[in-house]
Amino acid sequence: MQPGATALNVKWGELRATEIAGDSLEAGRLPARKQLRLRFILLLLALDLLCLFGGFAVASLIYDRANVNDQWLVIVSVLVPVYVAYALSSHAYSPGTIREPGRGVTRAIQSLILAAGTVVLVAFYLKTSENFSRLTFAIGTSLALILIGISRDLFLRRARRILKGDPFSVVLIAEPGQSIRAEGASLVLPADKLIDPDDIDPMMYDRLAAVLKRADRVVVACAPERRMSWVQVLKGANIQGEIVTPELLALAPLGMGSWDSLPTLVVARGPLGLVDTATKRAFDLIVAIASIVLLSPVLLVVAAAIKLETRGPVFFVQPRIGRGNAMFRMLKFRSMRSERSDSHGHSSTAREDERVTRVGRLIRRTSLDELPQLFNVLMGDMSIVGPRPHALGSRARDKLFWEIDERYWHRHAAKPGLTGLAQVRGYRGATLEERDLTDRLQADLEYLSHWSLWKDIKILMMTFRVLVHQNAF
Repeated sequence: MQPGATALNVKWGELRATEIAGDSLEAGRLPARKQLRLRFILLLLALDLLCLFGGFAVASLIYDRANVNDQWLVIVSVLVPVYVAYALSSHAYSPGTIREPGRGVTRAIQSLILAAGTVVLVAFYLKTSENFSRLTFAIGTSLALILIGISRDLFLRRARRILKGDPFSVVLIAEPGQSIRAEGASLVLPADKLIDPDDIDPMMYDRLAAVLKRADRVVVACAPERRMSWVQVLKGANIQGEIVTPELLALAPLGMGSWDSLPTLVVARGPLGLVDTATKRAFDLIVAIASIVLLSPVLLVVAAAIKLETRGPVFFVQPRIGRGNAMFRMLKFRSMRSERSDSHGHSSTAREDERVTRVGRLIRRTSLDELPQLFNVLMGDMSIVGPRPHALGSRARDKLFWEIDERYWHRHAAKPGLTGLAQVRGYRGATLEERDLTDRLQADLEYLSHWSLWKDIKILMMTFRVLVHQNAF
């Protein structure tokens, strides 16, 4: 629920909390959800175990048929308890993942990567690694990662329907006159004389405790002058309590920090954490190296075709804006006549641009011109997935990109990518209108706000659908 988003005034007669009778809020209490939570955890655990056993069984069938009934079972038997321990500690089975499926997938994938690393390290230390097939382990882990990612994503998005309920409860308390959307709340409760934070009365606290007893989170929408009163009430409620502050929307805070014992608003996160950074870099290197090896014949054929058609270098090197707004030299296959190449990108490529060669037209239409950026990924200038880097002189409606939207510089908080969320949504090609830039910018900022390894994998898989696109020319 986002403070300040296009909101609708809550109408008291339409609240889902039933009418309060007498001095009791019994009618407004949430139903018991212990059985629902237990079913959710057990189903998710069973799904993970099925993926682990399935991945290694298939790996054994593919590579190690001789030990199909033995070795892979031993490997999984060792891996499973380690994975479950990491998954539990990272809250991968938390009911809250129903409302944030991407986070639930990411936690599970990270837990499996850590578990696999732990098992390999221990096996190496105990000198038992030669007793099992390394390739079976590698294939099985890779398949299990893919299966867990896909199955968790599908399950978490349909969990409410499968469970016939939501194991994660959110209570929204709204004072009269507050504009707030009730969508997504398990219970909407009006703040009135029976729940009044200014009423310092044990009975009032008891009534509120009865309502919040089975909730996981409470959000309060109140007048600014009443916030301190609600803070005093929520501090001792033993629940995640939040107060809506619409005036912070313009600052887009990411969290809270402190300086000299004073609270600060976190408005930029900086780099990913150590584990996330290592995970993303490992993913980049694996995909880049594998792609270069597999596509080496294509790279050689394209390079030869460019050299045979026109004079000039095979690669087009252009300065682009990278992570932290630092410049780097991006590689592309040259698709234009070298004497007419635009090194700063002042002029967008038109559909029938006479600067583009015949080979260039083909490789641009099929996105083959972007393949040399795999070497940028190896050098660490780029990532496989991230906001696409723009040329310095890129314009829309004769305005530089940063003149159109001041948030433009925010997109450079991460490494630029070979592909990105904007590209798989179809936002590519020339930027003729301002909206051509703002649509891409919005997608880039969304990607930065909700990064996960699973999202990178999904975007990479979706990229194959848009390699040939009507806006690629």
